[in-house]
Amino acid sequence: MQPLRRARQALLGGWQRVEHGFDAAFGSARNPLRHLGALGFMLFWWLALSGIYLYAVLDTSAQGAYTSIEQLSHSRWALGGLLRSMHRYAADAFVVVMALHLLREWLLGHYRGVRRFSWLTGAALLPLAFFSAIGGFWLNWDQLGQFSALASAELLDRLPLFASPLTRNFLSAAAVSDRLFSLLVFIHLGVPLLLVFGLWFHIQRLSHAAVFPPRAVALGTSGCLLALALAAPVLSHAPADPAVVPGALAYDWLLLFIHPLAAATSDDAVWAMLVLALAVLFGLPFLPQPAPPVVALVDPANCNGCTRCFADCPYAAVTMVVHPNGRAGRQLAQVDADLCTGCGICVGACPSSTPFRSAAELVTGIDLPSSPIGALRSRLQRELAARPAPQIVVFGCDQGARVATLAAPDVLPFSLVCAGMLPPSFVEYALRDGAAGVLVSGCAEGGCEFRLGQRWTEERLQGRREPHLRSHIPASSWALAGASAGDEAALRRALVALRRQLAAARAFEPGPAHG
Repeated sequence: MQPLRRARQALLGGWQRVEHGFDAAFGSARNPLRHLGALGFMLFWWLALSGIYLYAVLDTSAQGAYTSIEQLSHSRWALGGLLRSMHRYAADAFVVVMALHLLREWLLGHYRGVRRFSWLTGAALLPLAFFSAIGGFWLNWDQLGQFSALASAELLDRLPLFASPLTRNFLSAAAVSDRLFSLLVFIHLGVPLLLVFGLWFHIQRLSHAAVFPPRAVALGTSGCLLALALAAPVLSHAPADPAVVPGALAYDWLLLFIHPLAAATSDDAVWAMLVLALAVLFGLPFLPQPAPPVVALVDPANCNGCTRCFADCPYAAVTMVVHPNGRAGRQLAQVDADLCTGCGICVGACPSSTPFRSAAELVTGIDLPSSPIGALRSRLQRELAARPAPQIVVFGCDQGARVATLAAPDVLPFSLVCAGMLPPSFVEYALRDGAAGVLVSGCAEGGCEFRLGQRWTEERLQGRREPHLRSHIPASSWALAGASAGDEAALRRALVALRRQLAAARAFEPGPAHG
């Protein structure tokens, strides 16, 4: 297991370097590698919309399918041929994005614990996606479609499921009847309907699930598909003819890889590899796992039922129930231990987490027993009091760039489970206790380990989400940075920028009056 862990860590380091490179090129908010799930959804809808148009103009008879697609591709109205090409390239892109999404989630360990449900439902979509994609080639019924249909039938015939061989349905032109072709059409259309249900199921345990990427990413991806469709239009092979042995076939290696793999090995070997791959994917969540996270706990005496933790939880782990005090209309937050990731975002949302409360011990409505917010207040008070010179306080994230690397005589770093755990009032509290400035650092935009921590932190500090940083706090006294794990350089640049910001603000302060 140790060699596997080391290999995974090495791959994760390589992936993070690639992500940081894309961040530098596009900005983290428009980095496609940080929006792979949402990109997959967008590409699926591209496939659905273009497929609906193609189906509307397609002759679904065995004799007319090839002719209707050829007429569509070469008609004087370019929309048909363009959509056909974009449909194919969207399918290729969907497979690439799906594979990258799977790889990223595995590298980040997002198949364990609470995320097991999303991993398993996502893995179940893989065979459906490929089955639908391969079936699309059959509908063209050219030589490539005929070859794929026959090769797929031979592969399925290796399973003891059918009373008679499927291959006999493709051995002669007479065998390929309109009834059989209607079945092929049904397969290509019916499986995507199962995918729609599967995708909906896949995100059921995610709050505020991203099902569409940022506009710039969506337009850029669609533009690339359009450019490919214009530069290299998808064309058909010669019409299918069982009496003719096809010559060289232009494979789509992303969608039809299974056929050359079977030709290079055997059908039995392909089945063995497929079963092994699925067994690994479905078995990963059930391997021995690290200790589960410490879940958030609710204190009924301090919970006022405001529902902010319920609204902000990324994994729908918080629900509202009737408060045990029996007061009419009073609610109490309740945490489902099986869904809680221990991110602490709910703590940052709780209005009772403010450090300005006069209680000697800060007890909040919801808190993480492993990292209580009261301990953060006590440490902040102690550290600022021990250093009379003005300090820059840095609140960071255990999942992002390491804020401990910024430690200096005038810098106090504090690392939280997630930046979203920080109540915005702590910024004001630190400034009132003598801090010269405050830097809040979370993961890069779109790269939060807990999905919504960076987003909620930004909205709270900018006054767009409750609880918010009060507007009278000078904007020059604090800054927000996004620096993912391994990107300590971005964190250092943010600190340098804050120093300049503070120096500029001091330069504009009015000096003492002279008589």
